[in-house]
Amino acid sequence: MVGSEKRFNLLTPFVFFDATMKYYSQFIILLLLFCTTQSIAKNYYINAAIGKDTHVGNNASQPWQSIKPLQLVTLQPGDSILLANGQTHMGMLLLKQVHGTAAKPIIISGYRYAANKQKPVIDAGKDLHALHIQNASFLHVKGIEFTAPTPYQQPVATNKTEMRCGILVEVTEEKSFENIVLSEVIVHDVYYNEPGFTRTAAEVKSANGTQSYGWGIRIINNTKTGILSKVKVQLAEVYNVSHTGLKATAGKDGIRDLEISNCTVYNTGGPGMQFSGVTNAHIHHNNIHHSGSVADSRNWGRGSGLWTWGCSNILIEHNRFENANGPGDSAGVHIDYNCNDVVVQYNFSANNAGGFCEILGNNYNCAYRYNISVNDGHRIKGNNGAFQEGKIFWLSGYQGNEKPNAGPYNSYFYNNSIYVGASIVPKIAVSSSASGVLIANNIFYFENAAQMVAGDQKKKEVDLDGVPNVFFKNNLFLRADSWPAAMLLKDEAPLLGDPLFLKKGGVALSDYSPTASFIRNKGVEILPLPTDSIGLRIGLHVKHDILGNAVIGKPDLGAIEYKKP
Repeated sequence: MVGSEKRFNLLTPFVFFDATMKYYSQFIILLLLFCTTQSIAKNYYINAAIGKDTHVGNNASQPWQSIKPLQLVTLQPGDSILLANGQTHMGMLLLKQVHGTAAKPIIISGYRYAANKQKPVIDAGKDLHALHIQNASFLHVKGIEFTAPTPYQQPVATNKTEMRCGILVEVTEEKSFENIVLSEVIVHDVYYNEPGFTRTAAEVKSANGTQSYGWGIRIINNTKTGILSKVKVQLAEVYNVSHTGLKATAGKDGIRDLEISNCTVYNTGGPGMQFSGVTNAHIHHNNIHHSGSVADSRNWGRGSGLWTWGCSNILIEHNRFENANGPGDSAGVHIDYNCNDVVVQYNFSANNAGGFCEILGNNYNCAYRYNISVNDGHRIKGNNGAFQEGKIFWLSGYQGNEKPNAGPYNSYFYNNSIYVGASIVPKIAVSSSASGVLIANNIFYFENAAQMVAGDQKKKEVDLDGVPNVFFKNNLFLRADSWPAAMLLKDEAPLLGDPLFLKKGGVALSDYSPTASFIRNKGVEILPLPTDSIGLRIGLHVKHDILGNAVIGKPDLGAIEYKKP
C-alpha cells in the first residue's frame, strides 16, 4: 500500500502537466480559428496626386490613384473607402453586394489631404452614374460631391429612355436590404444629353417625361417581393439636374422607413422630391425651390416641390417649398392618387405656379394643417403653354385615364394661413367624386374674389352634384367673395375680417403672425368626420402651431396662435 501510494504521488505532476498541455493546445487552436474567421477592418485610400493603382491601397502612404482597383476588392463589415479631399476622382463608383453590419457599417467618405477641407468629387465622366449602390446593406456615404456634366455616350443597344443619376441606390433581388445612409453629400450638374438639346412641347405634357434625363439621387426597388428599409438622406444638397432632385420608387410597400431631412434641393428640371410605393416616411426640415426649372433646355420643365403616389403613412413637415414651375401640377406639395395617411403640416409654401393644396383620387385620410401659403396658384391656363389652371385648393377625383373619378376620401384641411395678393386670382376646384371633407379654422386672405374652375384632369371634374359628408365651418375670410359663390361646397358659418398679418407678402413664417385679437380661441375642436372611424392615424390634435407656440384650450384661427403685442 505504501509503495503504490508513493508511485501515485510521483506520477501526479506528469499527469497534471499532460492534461494542462492538452487544454492549452485546444485553446490555442480555437483562438487561431476565431482569429482567422474575424476580418480586420481596412481603410482603402484613393489619392490622385500621390497614388498608384499598383499600390496596396490600404494605407495613406500607399494610396491608389483611381477608384478602379476597388472593383477587385470584396468589402467587409467595418471597411472604409476614403477619397482625398479637394480632388476629382473620375468614373463610376460601383458598390454591388456590399454588406456591413449594424455595429460595423461600410463607410465611403473623404480624408484630409494637404490641409484641404473641400469635399472629394466623383465625376461620372463617360460612365452612366457617379455612384451606383446595388443590393447593399449597412452602407454610409458621407461628405462627397457627385456630378455628371459630360453627356453620356449612349451605346447602340441602350434603351432610349435610360436614366443617368448622380447617386443610384437600387434593389434588383427578391431579398431584404436595409440601412443605407447618405449624409452631407452634394449632387449637381447631372445631364444625359449634350448642352443645347431641346425638349418638345409634348414632352412636358407627358406624365413623367418619355426621354432620357439626368437625375439627382434615385432610390429604386425594381423587385416584386424585395424590400429596402431604413434609408436616410440627410444634409444633402442637390441642384442643376434635368429631372427630379431626389426620388424614391418601388411597388407598393417596397421601400419602408425612409427619412429625408435638412436637405436643400433647387434648380431641378422636374420635381424637387418624389416618392412612390413608400411606407412610413418622415420628410422634414428641407428647403426645396425652383423645381420645374427651364434654365437649361435639357430640363423637363415641370414639377411640384414634392409629391407622393401610392404611399402610406407619410409625414411632411417643417419644409419650405417655393417657386415651383410648370404648365401642369407644380404645386408646393401635391398628393397624387392611391395614397393614404399623408399629412402635410408646418410647411411654408410660396409662389408655386400650380398651387397650395392638391389631393387627387383614391386618396384616404390625407391632411394639410398648420401650413402657410403665400401667392400660390398663380398659373393661368393657356398662358405660356399651361394646360392646367393654378389652384389654391384642389380636390381631384383623378386616378388615371382608364378609371372613373373616385375620392379623395376623408380629406382634412385645417388651421392653414393662406395669403393671395392682388396680382393673382385665387382658383378653387372640387370634384363631385370627393367624399368626406373637413375645412375648418383656416384663414383665407384673398385680395381678389375667388373663382371656381374645372380640375383639368377630366371635363366633369367639378362640384356640380355636391360632396357628401362635409364639415366646412369656422373659417376666416377677408371678404365675402373669398370663396366661389357657384360652388356647392361652402362654409356653413363663415367669419369675415382682417387678421392683420404682421407683414403680408413676406417670406418669413413670423410675417403671418396675426395681430387682430378676435381670432383668439375662435377655432373649433377638430374631430373625425361622422362616417370616418380613423381620422388621422397620427392624431387630429396638435400641441403647437407652426412657430412652436403651444396650442392651449381652443385653437386660434390660422397656422399661428395669437400673441398680444
